[in-house]
Amino acid sequence: MSTKLSNLINITYPIIQAPMFLVSNTSMVIEAMKGGIAGCIPALNYRTLEELRAALKQLKDAKVEGGSYGFNLIVNKSNLKYKAQLEVICEEGCDFIITSLGSPEETINQAHKVGIKVFCDVVDLKFAQKVEELGADAIIAVNNEAGGHRGDKSPEELIKNIVSNCNIPVISAGGVGCKADIDKMLNFGAAGVSVGSPFIASVEANVTDEYKQACVEYGAKDIVVTERISGTPCTVINTSYVQKIGTKQMWLESVLNKNKKLKKWVKMIRFSIGMKATENAATKVTYKTVWVAGPSIEHTKEILPVKKIIKRLIE
Repeated sequence: MSTKLSNLINITYPIIQAPMFLVSNTSMVIEAMKGGIAGCIPALNYRTLEELRAALKQLKDAKVEGGSYGFNLIVNKSNLKYKAQLEVICEEGCDFIITSLGSPEETINQAHKVGIKVFCDVVDLKFAQKVEELGADAIIAVNNEAGGHRGDKSPEELIKNIVSNCNIPVISAGGVGCKADIDKMLNFGAAGVSVGSPFIASVEANVTDEYKQACVEYGAKDIVVTERISGTPCTVINTSYVQKIGTKQMWLESVLNKNKKLKKWVKMIRFSIGMKATENAATKVTYKTVWVAGPSIEHTKEILPVKKIIKRLIE
């Protein structure tokens, strides 16, 4: 399965274990590398810079031939930790950085100085062309089947449109739960895939058994899009609690978001509240179950070690 992605970051299979808030950890990434794929962790999974630095060192020591590792950065103004996180990552080093929800220009400039590649999340051609102009090494095309923050275009439409108009590798994010899905994305022109939700129900994930079991018991039809987490459309499992609180912004938020001066602060507050709600649901037993996942949990039938999930994806 040699592609532009596997050659770019020296992995056996063109698969990135996607960065998932609260879910991804070093144990998952180490097993991903052993399985011949890349693993990625959100920098925001670490409360302090010291914890982030320790994770970078651990992954550097654990790296194996055929695998690689990276970190995800939220690069918009709502992430007050962004610049310090970028500095630590560049100091310690990794194979790649994935940027989300903002301009990657500063990240690209700083990362390239120390030999780190940068992949950028985009949801349409306009932003794909913009990040290519800024010097991105690859584009992550986030489609309407992605878990968490998603786009609004189908995998086929998005991949073919970007591949036809850009010259750097395109990695498809969303809608991959088995080997047939990977083959489909590669046939559309993708150089690889980013896979997240199938790894939630892994033995190595540091989330509650209830969250993992929900990914087993629920399927694609049970995924809904909510604006109640970060202010940006995000997919969650349609639990009774999600049904109770609804999926639309509160009317006051909607009004305030139209004010240019207040919009940034409203988003920061919503992001903080939403992230706390998802953290509680992922790490504690609570009736307030806001579990982030995508429709690719359709293929999740049991809780398995990461290595067996990889095996399902490549065989």
